Amino acid sequence: MTRFSTQARVLTLLLVALSCVSCSCVPRPALPPSTTAPPNPTTTTPMPTTYEPYANTNPAVAPTGQSSVGQLRTPDGRIRTYRLYVPASLDASTPAPLLVALHGGLGTSAQFEANSGFDGLAESNRFVVIYPDGIGASVDGTGPQTWNGGYCCGPAARDNVDDVGFVRQLIDRLDAELSIDPARTFVAGHSNGAIMAYRLACELYDRIAAIGVQAGSLGVDMCAPASPVSVIHLHGTADTNHPIDGGPGSGIASLSGVVFRPARDAVEALAAANACAPSPVAETDPTNPDLTVTTWALCNNSTTVRYVVVEGATHAWMGHPAYSELASFYLGQPYPNLDASRAIWSFLASHSRR
Repeated sequence: MTRFSTQARVLTLLLVALSCVSCSCVPRPALPPSTTAPPNPTTTTPMPTTYEPYANTNPAVAPTGQSSVGQLRTPDGRIRTYRLYVPASLDASTPAPLLVALHGGLGTSAQFEANSGFDGLAESNRFVVIYPDGIGASVDGTGPQTWNGGYCCGPAARDNVDDVGFVRQLIDRLDAELSIDPARTFVAGHSNGAIMAYRLACELYDRIAAIGVQAGSLGVDMCAPASPVSVIHLHGTADTNHPIDGGPGSGIASLSGVVFRPARDAVEALAAANACAPSPVAETDPTNPDLTVTTWALCNNSTTVRYVVVEGATHAWMGHPAYSELASFYLGQPYPNLDASRAIWSFLASHSRR
């Protein structure tokens, strides 16, 4: 068997493993439109105290809201798809936070919706979550999906797909269809989706208040957002797909041909862009010694940049069961003692645009 056919067989098996999760769609009346408030002048925030990963959030519950699948045509003529979850608990009289959740390379919106558990958190914490799909490897746009995060990954980066424009269109659509709070529009991402989230922080800063990522890096050479964007970055020391200190990834990640940049370079770049205090505070979580938390504070507009290094954690989404045996084989066993979804949402919910 040739190396090409072996790679193709691996990708086919992975795609089958990440097959779609079907969801029903029930029409929902449009919520009233919201207005954008002007940002406050530059302010500062106090230095960090002991890290509480789930502060001010409710644990996930069974999602009982409305799931739907949608599509739109982008200016480059592509038909792009997404999944949307609107919780039953949403208060129609109050503009809702929005979370844009980006799957990893070779993943899908359905896979990340199931694997992350964000729907259950959306239900208990009253926010809307949308899961966009990347660009498929096949000519018709199907197949293993990737994002153009800059230097990575796959066909999306190779063809210079305008994924920043796609996400902007999605936010515009939801602003028109639902009552979304522009001061609480956030992005979460895993792996290639984390790389894409960083690009959005750099280039879509007018629409995004904060990002939360696991296992990513900064894939663009220039990052100078005119408005500061808060960041939380989780990364495992046993991640071999996107090594925490950079370098070529193993397994499926090696097919990208990318030499990944160090994770800390990304958080330091955003800390500099946000004009944070130059000396961050590092601490070990007293309730979980695996977590080393470094926080840059005293940033513009009360933003924060936080870097959480998790000893022994692999590339798999932390705190959630592996999506499939095949995913577990390539990504490693998920680290069990930190729920990445809830930790990310806890940070995002505390960092609205001011």
